[in-house]
Formats: sequence, structure tokens, C-alpha cells
Amino acid sequence: MAELSALQQALGITFNDPSLLEHALVHRSYLNENPDLVSDSNERLEYLGDAILGFVVAEKLYRDHPDFDEGDMTRLRSALVRKETLARVAETIELGDHLYLGKGETSSGGRHKPANLASALEAVIAAVYLDRDLKYTGEFILKLLDGELRKVVNKRAVIDYKSKLQELTQSREQKTPAYHVTGTAGPAHIRTFNVEVSLGDTVMGNGSGKSKKEAETEAAREALEKFYNYFTR
Repeated sequence: MAELSALQQALGITFNDPSLLEHALVHRSYLNENPDLVSDSNERLEYLGDAILGFVVAEKLYRDHPDFDEGDMTRLRSALVRKETLARVAETIELGDHLYLGKGETSSGGRHKPANLASALEAVIAAVYLDRDLKYTGEFILKLLDGELRKVVNKRAVIDYKSKLQELTQSREQKTPAYHVTGTAGPAHIRTFNVEVSLGDTVMGNGSGKSKKEAETEAAREALEKFYNYFTR
């Protein structure tokens, strides 16, 4: 079967038992067409990898974000372990190029199907665990998911700053904050937006960012920092 050094380099691991990694790449369609070459698909490994991935992500969120409640952690874990996220991560290491697929699955674009990529990545996680241990595997997972983890945590912050400000102003003043773009700078591909958030005639905060949403988030964050002064004036 295929030579796996390029994939191991992309993963940042040299397997003690390369057959584990090879097994993690076997799609059911390949097994169906080549029963004499392989004895099993990667589905059992996928099952184990899914459980390990969920645990590692849950522990990371629990330890690093004591301000997150159960609902926060559940939503963020779901965002990190869902098929679309795992498929994006798999694409970054070109995992699809290494999959063992049947001819029909290959011709139908199977190397780029999110379901195939996500399943294979979970199977690879299980292979790493069986080859090493849980501690090593946890570090491996968090390195792979670092960019996606930062993204979902930042997105949670985006939602929270604006929603918390709105909850505050509606409960205290029965008003909804308004966001206005006050200016832009720079060429279109690197434009910076400036936004202010106000309540009635009072400007509560200002922010800037590479998008209107980012600038609004920064304005809401500043407004929240100032809200005690504003509401206790």
C-alpha cells in the first residue's frame, strides 16, 4: 500500500507502528473492492477517535475557560468536533490525498468529501492514541485544532460582548444600543472600520477592526468596560 512518510511529516509524528496509520486511511469502499488486501475499514478507529477528540476538547475548554458555563462549552465543543470543522483541518494536511478509496468513491470526488475527511481524521486520532498514549494524543489534537479553537472562542466573544451590552441597556434603560460606522481607512483589501456604539445621544464606546463586525465587537467591549460609570452617573 501507499508510502506514508509525507503524511507522517504533515502530522508531525513518526508512528512506531505505521500499520495503524495505514488502517486509519481505509474507507469502506476500498475494503469492498479489495477484501484480499485489507481486513477492515477505518470505521472502528473512527468511533474511538471521536470519543477521544470529544474528551480532549471538553477538557481544554473546561481548564482554559472557567468563565464558560455548561451551555457555552457544549456549543463550542460541538463547533470544534463537527464534520465541517474536521474536514477543514484534514484539508490543511492534505489527508484526502492519502485515503484508500474504491474506484467509484474516487471518481465521485471522495477525496474531498467532508464526511470522508472528517471520519479519516478521527480514525487518525485513534491511531495516534493506540500508537502512543492519551497525553501525547491530546497534545497532537490541540496542535491540529489550534486555529479552529481560537476561531470559535473569538466568535463566542463576538456574540457575548454585543449580546451582554444589549441585555444591560434594555434592562437598565429599556433601550437598544445602536452601532454606526464613523469612518474607514486603507485600501479595500486591508480596510479598517471605525465604529461607535451609542444609546440615544450618548456615545458609549468606540472600536476599530478589519470588518464592521470586528469593530462593533470592540466598541461593545469598550462600552461594557464603561457601563458602570454610565449607569451609575
